[in-house]
Amino acid sequence: MTAQQTKVNNIANNLANANTTGFKRSRVVFKDLLYQNVQADGEGDATGAEPAELQMGHGATAVATVRNFSQGGFTETGNALNMAINGDGFFQVRRPDGTMAYTRDGTFTLSSEGNLVTQTGLQVQPNINVPPDAVEIDVNKEGVVSARLQGESEMIELGQLELARFSNTAGLRAVGGNLYEQTEASGEPFLGAPGRNGMGTVRQGFLEKGNVQVVKEMTSLIQAQRTYELNSKMVKASDNMMQTANNVKR
Repeated sequence: MTAQQTKVNNIANNLANANTTGFKRSRVVFKDLLYQNVQADGEGDATGAEPAELQMGHGATAVATVRNFSQGGFTETGNALNMAINGDGFFQVRRPDGTMAYTRDGTFTLSSEGNLVTQTGLQVQPNINVPPDAVEIDVNKEGVVSARLQGESEMIELGQLELARFSNTAGLRAVGGNLYEQTEASGEPFLGAPGRNGMGTVRQGFLEKGNVQVVKEMTSLIQAQRTYELNSKMVKASDNMMQTANNVKR
């Protein structure tokens, strides 16, 4: 019952983030628990056959959550500072303590100094600074950021976005705020320009939707609820059987 409750909690988190930009759904991995050897090898009555053990299991427990990093759909916003990654890779942002974090959420804006930052003020790396007199910003699919200044007809290049990807993406640790951090399981990040060396491309004016499939999550929820109810009935049935056995002696 505890294992199924854990599964329900995970499904609830997936559904709660169905509309979170760049969210990646997760699933719970279970394992069976310790087994009790009721009858060991060779204690059976079978002759001329391989003796079998009689083992009784003690249930299941949750051991891990595995995140699915499949591509989400795209929503067009028309905002020049909104960007989505089509393919593999993460945007890099620097946290207040100086460490790097990684995100698929391209809902960017400009700080008071003109730096490209997330909605929570984390600076995108490498740093892109937009002049205050810029009247148009363009980001091509290779991540080259350009701007047209007031009174000018030509675009000037401001910088190059750089994406990060990992040999084991599932090993990344979610830390909230649409951010992930590297772990020993994920390995070191491979950095590169969008559209090169397996990196995805950048789509300006779009945001990536979460990859939560609501119908699938609801089906899993119903399954978990039914399994929870059945386990509850098994507990009651076991209690009733024990009570009946005790009453036989009276």
